[in-house]
Order: sequence, then structure tokens, then C-alpha cells
Amino acid sequence: MIASELINHMIPPLKLTDDGDKAITWMEEFRLNQLPVVDGGRFIGLISEDIIFETNEASKPIVAYDLIGKDCFVDQNAHFYNIIKLASDNGVQVVGVIDDEGHYAGVITVQDIITSLAQTAAVQVPGGIIVISLSKIDYSLSEISRLIEENNAKILSSSVRDDVLDTSKIKLTLKVSHTELGKIIATLERFEYKVIARYQESKVEDEEKEKIDMLFKFLDI
Repeated sequence: MIASELINHMIPPLKLTDDGDKAITWMEEFRLNQLPVVDGGRFIGLISEDIIFETNEASKPIVAYDLIGKDCFVDQNAHFYNIIKLASDNGVQVVGVIDDEGHYAGVITVQDIITSLAQTAAVQVPGGIIVISLSKIDYSLSEISRLIEENNAKILSSSVRDDVLDTSKIKLTLKVSHTELGKIIATLERFEYKVIARYQESKVEDEEKEKIDMLFKFLDI
């Protein structure tokens, strides 16, 4: 998925001549704490609910507030991984999108990304999740994939993040095509891979909760 496919066309941008009252009304309507601001067709930042309330003067025009997220925008061809990282690094709910000429094309919310990702095959297809702790120098997805395939399973999705407690290690999260993980984990441990967590889908009535749990683990938020 790329940015142009994730734009939420229902959320309008604010102009510098709009006031804080209008911004708050729109935030309540769209259930957001931040909204994009444009000037002359260009994305110039975000106005937040906190900024408006802190001034205690909601009647002021947007131009009178100190905007945040002035660099929180991506090109329309940006991959959704980059959008997630930008939002996470800046602690924002929304990310602006610009076209090839630098003009404002729309906005993407983190919720939009979550909703779209929840529809992908990696989330929809039943399976289980395995989290492995290993040294960076020992990381080989092809080797791990081979061991999993020996158990007639496939890797549906993978995610890597640094171990905050040990910078020489990473945590590898895998979604595999089997819900029963016992044999796969036994194989991995036999080859000295340290499995630190497992999540198995087992009950139909818990399917939606499991998908949400998986999604947040993939996004690491």
C-alpha cells in the first residue's frame, strides 16, 4: 500500500483564516485530536486540540497558533511502512500527503492505516505468531524460513525491531500459516533460536480480537 491509496478524502484541511472553534468542531466530528493546515495549496503543519485549549482563546485564527508536525508529510508514492514510522517518530495521529508538484493531496490517519492493514492477507489468513530473540549477526530470515517450511508451514509476515535492553540483539516477530506452533517452536529451539513469545489462534469467537492483537504487534505501537 502506498500513500495515495490511503488518503482519507472525508477529512478537509483547515486554512490559516479558519479559527480554533472551527478546528475543534471538526476534530469532534472526525474524532481526531489533530487536523492538517494548508496555505496556498501547500501543507504547512498540524493544529492540535491541546494547542487550542492551552491558549484558552478558541476564537483566534489558525495563523495565530504555533503549528506542530510541519515536516509530517509524505510523497503520494510513499510506502505505508514509512508513513507509520513518520507518525510514530513525531507522535502524531495524521500525516499529510503531497503530490509530485508539492501540492497538498490529502491526509492519512493512523487509524486508516490500521484499518487497511487489517484487510491484508497477512492478517486475514489464520495462523500463529512467534517472537524470537536473536543476535543481529545471527539473523537470517532464509534460514528461519527453511526451518519453518520443514514443518509444512509458511511465513506470512515478518517484522524486526531492536531489543531496547541489548543493542546487539533484535526481536523478530513472525506470523506463520499454522495455528499449532508446538512443532515449529521445537524445531527452532533445537537450532538454538530463543522463542520468547507465542500467540495461537484457537477460538472462532476470538478471531477479531486476535487480529487486532496481531496488528498492534506488527506495528509495534
